[in-house]
Amino acid sequence: MATSSSCNWVFDVFPSFSGEDVRKTFLSHLLLSLDRKLITCFKDNEIERSQSIGLKLVHAIRDSRIAIVVFSKTYASSTWCLNELLEIIKCKEEKGQMVIIPVFYGLDPSHVRKQTGEFGETFQMICKNRSDELPDLWKGALTHVANIHGYHSDNWSNEAHLIEDITNDVLGRLVSLTPSMGFADFAGIEDHIAKMSVLLQLESEEVRMIGIWGPVGIGKTTIARALFGRISRHFQSSIFIDRAFVSKTMEIFRTANPDDYNMKLRLQECFLSEILNKKDIKIHHLGVVGERLKHKRVLVVLDDLSDQLVLDSLVGGTQWFGCGSRVLVVTKHKHVLRAHGIDLIYEVGLPSDELALDMFCTYAFRENSQRDGFNELASEVAKFAGNLPLALNVLGLYLRGRDKEDWLDMLPRLRKGLDGKIKKALRVSYDGLGCKEDKSLFRHVACLFNGMEANDIKMLLADSGLDVNIGLKNLIDNSLIHERGSCVHIHCLVQRMGKEIVRTQSNKPREREFLMDSKDVCDLFNGNSDSKKVMGISLNLAELYELLRIDKKAFRRLRNLRFLRIYRDSLDLHKQVRLHLPGGLDYLSPKLKLLCWDEYPLPCLPSSFCAEHLVVLRMRNSKLEKLWKEDESPTCLEVMVAVPQPIWMLNEVYMQVCTELEALVHTGINLESLYRLDLSGSSRFRTFPYISTNISFLILNQTGIKEVPWWIENFSRLVCLEMWECKSLNYISPNISKLKLLEKVDFSNCGALTDASWLDREANAIHTKLPALSFINCFKLDQEALIQQSVFKYLILPGGKVPSHFTNQATGSSLVIHLLQSSLSQQLLGFRACLVVDANEPKSKISSWIISCHLTGKDRSSFRSSDCQLDIELPRQMDNHLVIFDCCFPLNKDNDSLAELNYDPVDVEIKFTSDSCCEIKGCGVHCFSDKQLSNVCEADKSNMVTAEEFGKSSTAARRRRKRLRVTGKTIQESTDLSCSQTVEEHWMYV
Repeated sequence: MATSSSCNWVFDVFPSFSGEDVRKTFLSHLLLSLDRKLITCFKDNEIERSQSIGLKLVHAIRDSRIAIVVFSKTYASSTWCLNELLEIIKCKEEKGQMVIIPVFYGLDPSHVRKQTGEFGETFQMICKNRSDELPDLWKGALTHVANIHGYHSDNWSNEAHLIEDITNDVLGRLVSLTPSMGFADFAGIEDHIAKMSVLLQLESEEVRMIGIWGPVGIGKTTIARALFGRISRHFQSSIFIDRAFVSKTMEIFRTANPDDYNMKLRLQECFLSEILNKKDIKIHHLGVVGERLKHKRVLVVLDDLSDQLVLDSLVGGTQWFGCGSRVLVVTKHKHVLRAHGIDLIYEVGLPSDELALDMFCTYAFRENSQRDGFNELASEVAKFAGNLPLALNVLGLYLRGRDKEDWLDMLPRLRKGLDGKIKKALRVSYDGLGCKEDKSLFRHVACLFNGMEANDIKMLLADSGLDVNIGLKNLIDNSLIHERGSCVHIHCLVQRMGKEIVRTQSNKPREREFLMDSKDVCDLFNGNSDSKKVMGISLNLAELYELLRIDKKAFRRLRNLRFLRIYRDSLDLHKQVRLHLPGGLDYLSPKLKLLCWDEYPLPCLPSSFCAEHLVVLRMRNSKLEKLWKEDESPTCLEVMVAVPQPIWMLNEVYMQVCTELEALVHTGINLESLYRLDLSGSSRFRTFPYISTNISFLILNQTGIKEVPWWIENFSRLVCLEMWECKSLNYISPNISKLKLLEKVDFSNCGALTDASWLDREANAIHTKLPALSFINCFKLDQEALIQQSVFKYLILPGGKVPSHFTNQATGSSLVIHLLQSSLSQQLLGFRACLVVDANEPKSKISSWIISCHLTGKDRSSFRSSDCQLDIELPRQMDNHLVIFDCCFPLNKDNDSLAELNYDPVDVEIKFTSDSCCEIKGCGVHCFSDKQLSNVCEADKSNMVTAEEFGKSSTAARRRRKRLRVTGKTIQESTDLSCSQTVEEHWMYV
């Protein structure tokens, strides 16, 4: 169905104030806060001041729902303000609908009410020598408004809380004045609306098309409906189009050609009839929509869209609509947005654990708090739902009204399989995949590869015929998987859906392509039948409740096995090992590409095992002493040099907590194709390992290594070096600065580390940007020198206070700096930022910050620059640490209006918004000079993005690297441009 509405209200809020007192301070922050809630305010910057208010101002007051009157010390000295107040009261009395909210800013309300004190003296001066009736009218107006319950600034500890309370009050009043849309109980809706306001920019007269993208059940439609109810009154006409509207319109054309001309005409006829509120409009050519709507300010929402033809037919281009129009397209298919040229995209993310629990309680108990006796049960169900709003709703309604015993009885059923409604909704995206190869790739990810790096998946499936490169993109576009950093992740319920699809392949485990359940794996190993179907096994040792004995010849029945993953969720060394090989092991499939076996119980692999196709070898906490029995070498990895040539193609080796491998550091590994080595937890390692210098990822966490040697410079391809909790590490060779590809260095909790001279790029005559650096709990380093001299992607240091180097500081997550008119001639506003962060064991290692700039001039006009997003990896728990990074915003290339306005000076609010993993306790900014900005930009152009290209993808660069994620127009979309651009192109970098 389509929903259409219109309204005569133009503004939500009319602010009356004395600019001399509050324009640059309190009011600028209040207007910004209201903007973020999509509350439209009248702004007077284009109105010429005079003794009496003009017709345009009178219309603005009459077209506003709420008037906020900010009484300050000089309010009564302005006839402009006093005449505004008279018109506000007149409007309230005549129309009976205007709400007046008084704010007493640094002023006693009684002084306004009685015209006493300094305020009264000012008022008497303005009334002196006037013979008309205005003084009496003004006096009555001041007394009347001051008697209304309002806000006295002295009653709040800080302005931020005062502004927040006023904003919420205004929002609540608007909701009460607007027919309910039924979304008040959707926890977190205001956060979504605040983020959407950045893209909507309702104050802009340009026509904007914006996408709302995310997986099934994430809440896209709810957000779109809430937005429609909130902002539709600001448009001449508005329409909400859902699938029912499209299906009904196209029903008679079910057998027609997909590109049928008459079908397009029918779509446009129904669309125009609804949005213009006229029945049975008939059109004869496809250009009519643009002709009829090009002078109208309209709001169009297309919900749950998957058909490109419908999008092209109804909202062909921005030129079809009048100035200030907005088109919102809600879809789970990102390629639909890209194909239509929509690059302003809001990716809807999962709610935080706290919000998800609130949502579940709202559905289950009809209140957003847990009920006594149900606390643990409610948390468990919300966790089972994976915080997916659809699942929270379905399960909450399913359990509503049931007693605690019923909950306990139903939990096993919920753990066993998906609810039918949830499964049906999630299955839509899978069934909609265009080809069987993409479906097969999805099953691989769901059953075996969740959380794995995309590059690893591509190598493991290189000869599978699945075209993994385009396949992964298609799965992301269809919201079935998502990339976080360089890894591929899948939602727990979507993963469960994928596993159930595989289970339906056959009632017999041996006839399925993948086995994931411990019972099915046990049945397979205990049986005697061969299996040509099974390609992969994924067995969680923690799910074994009975002893599993595997016959030494069991794997001979699995000759097509390519992926073997036997793992434990956590390496708890005290848990009993329930998998035994009493007769040893004499065979592994030569087709194996992935061999991951935690707690492998034997000292070596089968001597007959041919590792010709092996890509990843991961043997955490195993008993391995050597790879093959007949080899007499003392360690398993040492023999890699002597084995047949095919194993030289091995790409990854994980030997975490393998305490028998000490000799590795003396003998070395020299695999030409090795790019990742993980020796974490092997505390007996005290010397940096001798390995192939072709390696890209070297993970040496929790080892006993004492120094990073001089020959680290030979590791020219090294991208990541992790050595957290290396308690004995006390020296790092300055030669590490010569590694130009190095992107991440983590020396967290290395308490003995005191020297960081290798970070001084000038001393090493290296002019490339340093990697992402983490020194969590390293308290002995010289932080000031580090902060001032280094050029880095981001830096994490211990500390609970912003260093003095940052000249602009504030508590909380935002601050204001002042720019003079001369500063606006610069191309960029560049600065180094410092955040004081408290993170309590984040559920995800990667945390996100959105950085935004808002510029306000003295005439109260404002301009919002593009926001950007920075994803920072938090390796371990952080208690009061500093996160430091560089950022810049364009000032004058695409925003010529800045030069035309009177911005002398300009207030710049810089706001940092973190995700639920972190709390920002304080912030600081140090602005760059032109020379500093040029040096920083020159250091690493490949990590910057232009304002023009903000949110657009660069295919060539995405192939090159995807570890840095910067977003502006497209929130949470990975972007990385080539390094061929120049500083004049307005770099946005982090």
